[in-house]
Amino acid sequence: MKVVVIGNGMVGYKFCEKLRKKAGADQISITVYGEEPRPAYDRVHLSEYFNGKSAKDLLLAPAAWYAENQVKLVTGELVTAIDRGRKTVTTHKGNIAQYDKLVLATGSSAFVPRIKGIDKQGVFVYRTIEDLNAILAYGKKVHKAAVMGGGLLGLEAAKAMLDMGLQTEVVEFAPRLMPRQLDERGAELLRQRLEALSITIHTNKNTVELAGDQALRGLKFADGSFLEAAMLVISAGIRPRDELARNSGLATGGRGGIIVNDQLLTNDPDIYTIGEAALHNNMIYGLVAPGYEMAECVAASLAGQESRTFSGFDMSAKLKLIGVDVGSFGDPSGEQVPAVPIIYEDKSKGIYKRINISADGKQLCGGILVGDTTSYNMLLQITQNGLPLPADPSELILGARGKENEGGAGVESLPGTAQICSCENISKEAICSAIEEQGLSTLDEVKKATGACTGCGGCTPMVADLLKYLLEAQGKTVKKVVCEHFDYSRQELLDLIRVNSFRSYDQLLDACGKGDGCEICKPVVASLLSSAWNVPVPEHSTIQDTNDRFLANIQKGGSYSVVPRIPAGEITPRQLMVIASVAEKYGLYTKITGGQRIDLFGASLEQLPAIWKELTDAGFESGHAYGKALRTVKSCVGSTWCRYGVQDSVSFAVEIEQRYKGIRAPHKLKSAVSGCIRECAEAQSKDFGIIATEKGWNLYVCGNGGSRPQHAKLLVTDAGKESCIRYIDRFLMFYIKTADPLTRTAAWLNKLEGGIDYLKDVIVNDSLGIGAQLEKEIQELIDSYHCEWKKVVDSPALQAGFRHFLNSGETDPAMQFTEMRGQKVPLDWEK
Repeated sequence: MKVVVIGNGMVGYKFCEKLRKKAGADQISITVYGEEPRPAYDRVHLSEYFNGKSAKDLLLAPAAWYAENQVKLVTGELVTAIDRGRKTVTTHKGNIAQYDKLVLATGSSAFVPRIKGIDKQGVFVYRTIEDLNAILAYGKKVHKAAVMGGGLLGLEAAKAMLDMGLQTEVVEFAPRLMPRQLDERGAELLRQRLEALSITIHTNKNTVELAGDQALRGLKFADGSFLEAAMLVISAGIRPRDELARNSGLATGGRGGIIVNDQLLTNDPDIYTIGEAALHNNMIYGLVAPGYEMAECVAASLAGQESRTFSGFDMSAKLKLIGVDVGSFGDPSGEQVPAVPIIYEDKSKGIYKRINISADGKQLCGGILVGDTTSYNMLLQITQNGLPLPADPSELILGARGKENEGGAGVESLPGTAQICSCENISKEAICSAIEEQGLSTLDEVKKATGACTGCGGCTPMVADLLKYLLEAQGKTVKKVVCEHFDYSRQELLDLIRVNSFRSYDQLLDACGKGDGCEICKPVVASLLSSAWNVPVPEHSTIQDTNDRFLANIQKGGSYSVVPRIPAGEITPRQLMVIASVAEKYGLYTKITGGQRIDLFGASLEQLPAIWKELTDAGFESGHAYGKALRTVKSCVGSTWCRYGVQDSVSFAVEIEQRYKGIRAPHKLKSAVSGCIRECAEAQSKDFGIIATEKGWNLYVCGNGGSRPQHAKLLVTDAGKESCIRYIDRFLMFYIKTADPLTRTAAWLNKLEGGIDYLKDVIVNDSLGIGAQLEKEIQELIDSYHCEWKKVVDSPALQAGFRHFLNSGETDPAMQFTEMRGQKVPLDWEK
């Protein structure tokens, strides 16, 4: 049988792959036509092209794969006609091919609205690698770009503009961002998160004309307003590529799409349609997972296997949009059936969670997650499989009191039919069977054996949990690796870095990893390099998160905060005058923090080195407010001034802060020293806290403030100053070497087998015989301390990286402020 496939996008390629696995070349010959000049590539991660990935990196399979699997691949050739009577297809080059069965995987094109001036120079669509090359070339000539479309595609395009260093504006016709996935509150929070990254959002905007002569000058809106822009990227939706089918007499929908039945057959019994071109039950599916399911159904049918039908597909999705996690599942806004919403919102952390519970309280109907999607996979499974809810459904997004994990139900509670991987339609039962029958023990092995996690990758956490659960059930040791690029835990990577003297991410990746790395492992390794050698952050800034990269916290509106170190809160009048002078000179908002420091808010990126120079010239150092390092050592005035004080808490706090400043750890560290048991410095809520006694100092460890407060545990009583410092040395280094990434000391202790008794045995009693080694290693970090601000101030090359525009020293014009109580604040403070 001769099968011809028109379209070699992601779905067309996946169909060829599935059909070839089910039937050899002696049974079915496959010819696939692609109009682009290269084999199928990953459109889902297209924006990574702007981060350095090449077209080759994005390929789903090289040309050699097609040859090895006896699939005839024809690229750069557009099929222009189908002769249904003769069962042939003709290309624009005049080539003709015969078929027995024809599969249309023509996909979609970018929707381009009919607007006056749409043909001007500087107007692009965001669809193919050729489009991206054109955008990159034109983007070098301009400073500012607008993106038409505030949905998934539009925000992906906005990320690309941001990566190019362009001032970015998003224009959306609807009253909110992502109107199909988010409700008003979720969309507003997403808006605020994006605006904090200096992306300006315009909603409720109907573009009626593109202004300019030959080249674009700006956008005119129906309300009379005007937006200046020298470049426009249109990413406002898709249109099914159905012109070939329509010209061939196949039935199409009134608003586009090739009409198919549950077998994905058109009105011609020898022609199928799959992917974004297919109109099934009046629905066009714009995600890759439904397309893959369609490919599976048609491949099974052509291979003569048990007939599979396509009955629709769940459009739930988890995405990362410009660094912001977003997820929606089931009925996200509770509009399909009567439901009761449960909503959690934390504006300070940029988190919004909504779940919709059925009126009888028995089912989870759907929900929305913005800023934190860690519970997405489990919530989706509960929705899809009708799993029972906890007595208090709010636990699904708030977590049960006293439990570390959200929700309460685990992957083990899912039925065997639960769809774990939606891209490849792989059930829990299929994954479990492969693990048990084939003796799989790593995530990579599971991926290769089942195909799970090879699509969008969203199911990876759940597959990892399933593997862990099964291995533990078999009595096997489960190894927790950092990510798919390193088959090592954080602790093992730290040892490898120290033993092999690796000084850069690339060295470690080349020797111990694979692939190009990801947003998970890069910041982890950056932290490990600093934990091992105190490597200056600017030396590996490109793998850091934004705050670490620019040595300052990015704040609302896109400005940055400057927090100089003020050990123990002790500061001279001269130093106060310097801070006041800097704040006044650069127009910064000033505030005393809860950690006894002074925050200076509202600095633009290019101002930071100049501000740091004035502060470091006066003896100030970086306060590391941006890093996973020691933040503050708070103190009361102790015996120096207080009539109740029994020890000099200020001097000890200064000594502690000066000793451990700059040391990188799995998470931020906070400390305090109280001069008596009245505890004015609140030492028992800190990662390590010290309280004076008549005989010495009591040392407490693993406390935690914040949303899940936890009192610190008593480690040692009445210790002398030297002994206390020795125990803190050991404690900090043991934590640095053994904790998982982004784990505070409280959470680390909660998971530590043996708890505080075991920790006391290791730190105080030296039961493992590693005390001297821990002290030696932390002393090496102390001895190699440097001020990261000073490093930038002394280096013109590093200073060049602190600018908003790659080709200009101008300030970000999108930053806007207003006045409140005599100081400037972001314009949207009230929101």
